Amino acid sequence: MAAHEHVPHAAPHGRDRLPTGVAPLFAAVLAAVAGVSYATFMLEHLLSPALDVVNGYVSELSARDQPYHLVYSGGDLVTGVLSIIVAGTALATLRRRFWSTLGWGFLGLFGFCAIGDALFPLDCAPSLETRCALRERADQVSFSHSFHSVTSSAVIACGVAALLTLSIAARRYGWWPALARFGWLLAVTETVFALGTVAAMLAGEWLGILQRIQIIILCLGLLTIAWALWTDWRTAWRAPHRPPVRAKEKTAL
Repeated sequence: MAAHEHVPHAAPHGRDRLPTGVAPLFAAVLAAVAGVSYATFMLEHLLSPALDVVNGYVSELSARDQPYHLVYSGGDLVTGVLSIIVAGTALATLRRRFWSTLGWGFLGLFGFCAIGDALFPLDCAPSLETRCALRERADQVSFSHSFHSVTSSAVIACGVAALLTLSIAARRYGWWPALARFGWLLAVTETVFALGTVAAMLAGEWLGILQRIQIIILCLGLLTIAWALWTDWRTAWRAPHRPPVRAKEKTAL
């Protein structure tokens, strides 16, 4: 068989090796920045050492009455805005297939929910202040305080969905080796820790540790997306004779 002949079943998992198109380099850069900015909680040892890392909510760092709360909420805001830009850029420049379109859509929703986390912070830190905990139990907190749990849950769900669907797209269509290899693993691990967080809430212990691990996984997910986009851009830059695939086409499975 000649070396140039096409082997229909050479690609595993039914992948058809369709060209994906190339997103601009800034999309990869912004995805990487989003992954870094989402990790502002790591500054807590310097800025907010009073918070209980083991049992305290990560969201308590950005509570309105906490010092440096703008640093933490600002990180969420930057991550949200950049994630939306990355998702929109990918949809506009990359080839559209069902799973990839779904994945970028979930990434955009993740961005909106991260912005929601920033815009609807907690009023106070229940693990630090008994009065705050009593107000929370008596339902005497603001809408922002109550709604924060909704945005926080949604950001995890959308982050998992984005990683999972982009991983499926990568494996099905032969795109983005980084996402094909690590995306599904990050999504599954995030789901396991999310379930562990629910158990920790019921037990009242280890909630802070589990939440922080969840956020680290999402940061790694954003960095993996950045890696995938950068790899495509680098490959295209090294082979400028290959014309990019236009995104405007019908979405197919």
